[in-house]
Amino acid sequence: MENRDDVPREEGAQLNTESARPTVRQDDAYQDDGQQGNSSQVRCDTVDDFPPQEDHIQRLWTPQRMAYVLAPDKEKSPRTGQCPFCEAPKKSDEDGLIVWRGTKVFVIMNLYPYNVGHVMVCPYRHVSLLTDLDDDELIEFEKTSAQAMRVMDKVSHPDGWNLGINQGEVAGAGIASHLHQHIVPRWNGDSNFMPIVAQTRTMPILLSDQRSQYAQAFAALCGTEDTNHARPTREDPNERDIDV
Repeated sequence: MENRDDVPREEGAQLNTESARPTVRQDDAYQDDGQQGNSSQVRCDTVDDFPPQEDHIQRLWTPQRMAYVLAPDKEKSPRTGQCPFCEAPKKSDEDGLIVWRGTKVFVIMNLYPYNVGHVMVCPYRHVSLLTDLDDDELIEFEKTSAQAMRVMDKVSHPDGWNLGINQGEVAGAGIASHLHQHIVPRWNGDSNFMPIVAQTRTMPILLSDQRSQYAQAFAALCGTEDTNHARPTREDPNERDIDV
């Protein structure tokens, strides 16, 4: 019979060494010399017999992501309450992580990239489905996606790409109300033990530096020098067409 009222029941719980009292076990079969004992033999268990349980999992602390986790509406910015894809074109290219501004669509870096160099192509107009685009938007949407692949090929030399559109929350869209196409460069071996075992992706370049490299390549391929001012914002969508 055991008396362990002072020992926490949860697995891995730590004991208070100052307040925990030794527990007494009465065991008819227990004796120091291993021989048959009697009911008067007791054994005292101390807190040293219950070390903390290690789970052998490393933790990467990222408190900056709590703003995203705690946002009441994942489709809106936690600061402004607005759609991030509608707000980004109103900022400078550097602040909005804008890579390229077209007439109907723009290219933006993904703030939570699946892989290094992950960009998205978005229409300026706040629509949710590919079928909501008019003909001009649809043509520029796809031509800009192809141009983004050329830019990545020139700058990053990937072995392949993932292109995809998640339509609706049930299909996995993080921001379902504003259409966006993911373009992710891939390299042989980029899914190594880090994301599989540690559930962590290593990013060898900062988003701001990657944006700058892509923006320069877009400007060179499309024949414009100043990507921060040569392209229209959402308020002026007819200034200049994209050249792809």
